[in-house]
Amino acid sequence: MENYGVSATQKFINTRTEGAPKFSILNSQFSILNSLSMSNDFRFKRFAVVQQRSAMKVGTDGVLLGAWAQLRSTDRRVLDIGTGTGVVALMAAQRTEGWGAEIVAVEIDSQSAEEAKANFGASPWAERLSLVQGAVQEFESAERFDHIVSNPPYFVDSLRSPDGARTMARHTDSLSFDQLARSAERLLTDGGVLSVVLPADALADITLAAARVGLFLVRRCDVCSKPTSAPIRVLLEFGRKAEPTEQSRLTIYDGKGGYTAEYVALTRDFYLKF
Repeated sequence: MENYGVSATQKFINTRTEGAPKFSILNSQFSILNSLSMSNDFRFKRFAVVQQRSAMKVGTDGVLLGAWAQLRSTDRRVLDIGTGTGVVALMAAQRTEGWGAEIVAVEIDSQSAEEAKANFGASPWAERLSLVQGAVQEFESAERFDHIVSNPPYFVDSLRSPDGARTMARHTDSLSFDQLARSAERLLTDGGVLSVVLPADALADITLAAARVGLFLVRRCDVCSKPTSAPIRVLLEFGRKAEPTEQSRLTIYDGKGGYTAEYVALTRDFYLKF
């Protein structure tokens, strides 16, 4: 497992100055962009993400997780499992700027890891971001983490992509829900929490996997594309203490061609368009 120390002197080669690309509709149920850009970079308000070689590009799932995860001032160490381009880790670094949390990211795909490393180095928080290439199942840390975030693989039995890296990023073969839950339990502090984003139909499976290792659902947000749509994604937080689950709902589009006020409020610190 290779550990990258990120240099603050690394810079992006691509210096495009245009704003973030517009969202496009992915399917009839969830018209949220999960393949935001066919270009080599995606620009946020305070950082940019190069994504030329990464298996998975910047997507709405990751941005939702990065904005929704309840990062506390006591969260001194944050771990991002399956960082991909590094977008969730970068959002965590921005959000914890006030208390200087250490952000560690783990990524199994070598090309994604290299790009995440460069993205970290080009950000304003390079000194607080580090990347480890390898499988989280084999990742060891002398200190545990106060908060773990993950936008994990979620396809179980669906058709594999010819692109092996993309298949690894999207399918649970490389990281099952049970493996994710066991890794989180092993790496979390006693008061630590795990935050994830998944398709709504994975709710039961991840909740059971977490419960088997003593992690319990404490926060849940159902994400819908429109006011009349059924949830297509869920944002979930698990902790070691079983307690009533705090539930909420987030709608992306207002049904009139615009974004809802709640979605804008959640993501306005990041998206250029807001």
